[in-house]
Amino acid sequence: MSALAGVGGLSLVRTPLTWLYAPGDRPEVVRKALASGADVVIVDLEDAVAPHRKAYALDATADLLTDIHPVPVHVRVHSPHDIPTLAPLPGLCGLRVPKVTHATDIHRIAELAPGLPLYPLLESALAVEQAYAVATAHPSVRGIALGEADLRADLGVREDSGLDWSRGRVVVAARAAGLPAPAQSVHPDIGDLEALAAGCARGRGLGFFGRAAIHPRQLPVIERAYLPTPEEIDAAREVVAAAVTERGAQALPDGRFVDAAVVEGAHRVLALAARTG
Repeated sequence: MSALAGVGGLSLVRTPLTWLYAPGDRPEVVRKALASGADVVIVDLEDAVAPHRKAYALDATADLLTDIHPVPVHVRVHSPHDIPTLAPLPGLCGLRVPKVTHATDIHRIAELAPGLPLYPLLESALAVEQAYAVATAHPSVRGIALGEADLRADLGVREDSGLDWSRGRVVVAARAAGLPAPAQSVHPDIGDLEALAAGCARGRGLGFFGRAAIHPRQLPVIERAYLPTPEEIDAAREVVAAAVTERGAQALPDGRFVDAAVVEGAHRVLALAARTG
């Protein structure tokens, strides 16, 4: 991904904001996903593929990954048996590892795919309890995320708010491990964009960054929800300007208190704003 350099004196790498899933047994859909504008395309060999189509999906994905694509391509594997076929291919940029519960799960995958970025998916109560251990299991782990459909079933949760504690746990584990803020799990109703927007706003408030999607029409909604508003950009510029002219903690004319943490947050806002520039 491109870098966002020189924002407030910082050099910040552009963190993916949208992650688009596409079924591995439908190469034509995968190629459309690559042209969708998503930051990352995830070829799914797991839930999106029927059991009798798994072998074909693996072969089709391997064929796709013989080339390097302008958009990073990750694969959500069905089982570790997929990895020896995929790991050596030049077009593979990362592995999404489903149903991880322990750090030892990551050790096994890292041995099969040395040096390849790994993104464990936490999809059970046990996995959530092990979130920090998984996040710090191996240097190849570059991010963690929830698999909320399976987690919801495991917990017997009926209301969406029932997952908020697990969401917060994963956000904290990622931060404590020095990893990027996790992306939200997918919103399964591709026709209800209002609910998607509301869920993204809630996720942003909980500390997530970006969201996985299952249809290109969801991408603009996710981007709007996570990119800063004009008002947020103006406020960040004011904070950064004050930090340049003053030293130490201070209060702005409107009463906002500014210290080093607030200035760092303002730089992050301006780095995000630069995505649209």
